[in-house]
Amino acid sequence: MPGKVCKASFIRIILVATIMLCCYQTIYSQNDIKDEDFNPVNTGVTSLGITPDARGSGMGNLGAATDPDVNSQFWNPSKYAFAYNKAEIALSYTPWLRKIVNDIFLADISGYYKIGDGDNQSVSASFRYFSLGEVTVGDWGSGIEPVQTIHPYEFAIDLGYSRKLSEKFSMGVVLRYILSDLSYENTYSGETTSPASAFSADISGYFVTYPMIGRNECQFAWGFDISNIGTKVSYDHGQNYAYLPTNLRLGANFMFPLADYNTLAVGLDLNKLLVPTMPRRKDYDMSTLEGQMEYEEAYERWETMSPIAGIFKSFHDAPGGFSEELKEISVSAGAEYSYNQQFFGRLGYNYEAASKGGRSYFTFGAGFSYSFLRLDASYMLATAQSSPLDQTLRFTLSFNIDGIKDLLGKGKGK
Repeated sequence: MPGKVCKASFIRIILVATIMLCCYQTIYSQNDIKDEDFNPVNTGVTSLGITPDARGSGMGNLGAATDPDVNSQFWNPSKYAFAYNKAEIALSYTPWLRKIVNDIFLADISGYYKIGDGDNQSVSASFRYFSLGEVTVGDWGSGIEPVQTIHPYEFAIDLGYSRKLSEKFSMGVVLRYILSDLSYENTYSGETTSPASAFSADISGYFVTYPMIGRNECQFAWGFDISNIGTKVSYDHGQNYAYLPTNLRLGANFMFPLADYNTLAVGLDLNKLLVPTMPRRKDYDMSTLEGQMEYEEAYERWETMSPIAGIFKSFHDAPGGFSEELKEISVSAGAEYSYNQQFFGRLGYNYEAASKGGRSYFTFGAGFSYSFLRLDASYMLATAQSSPLDQTLRFTLSFNIDGIKDLLGKGKGK
């Protein structure tokens, strides 16, 4: 059928992206389940789902309803409307798959600025760059030496706006441009691939209240973020398309005082990819012509489905029914201890069903804030030692712009 048979170059590039990103830990997952039960949701530009900052990753990849910070653009940009500072900027760096290679990394810069007299609205922006290092490609099947070395990369740049709609509730929107350049040209076979680009949008909401428990004022918040609602991407001049990793994130967070200057926050996030599940051959009788035709029709419906239709379809299309739909929800739970908003300790756990990728791990993090500067770091410990994500480190350096201005002002006054 048209569009179903992928060119060799397209397959190689997708394999390179999948293996290097390790978005689906096939080796780990297939040790725990049968091959036919391994059924992750497939998307393009999978690097968009990688956590950029050390604070959220230190709490098990948590952030839909945590206290607002400069990296809220990734988690829930509507939180910026409740940010405590006028403006902040942060730089984050993650060496990716460092147990396997040393030249793959994610770099991110995020920031926001509160506008208006009432501090009820904010503008925000971020830029993330994912380098897949150096990859040698060629026509291995022909026995010919690899023909060239490429440096594939992906980046996304976005701009957001958030506003308080009441004293307790805010909403935000983000517009994003995405480029995934995994392209190369095989001079021997004449096959070529092209960079894939797309536009997407996010929509989010955040609610916060301050209940009294005993004599203590606590903070309870919940939030949601639907990210990467956008066009499909193609790496082979429009012959085959992949869905963006449209994701629904729901979260709640509860913060309470332990003693003077000491607070503890605990939170929970649920994530689900809003992408239709690709039909599987095992669900059809491929020994008959009728079964083959049913599979091809199902595949064509999946392939030609619009991204918006796919969002609604994703809630009820898992081959295993409702039980498999539940397995498509990953869970993040975490906690953050703070002393005087200067010293931070974090821990968390992320769970994903083995049949959907098996990315389950514990995380630990710490942070230090002084004057206008804040430094955060996190460490990931995978539940399977064979996981390439094990021992992943992240670092984030944040700057409070008002703090910098105050410091410069004091210097001039001396």
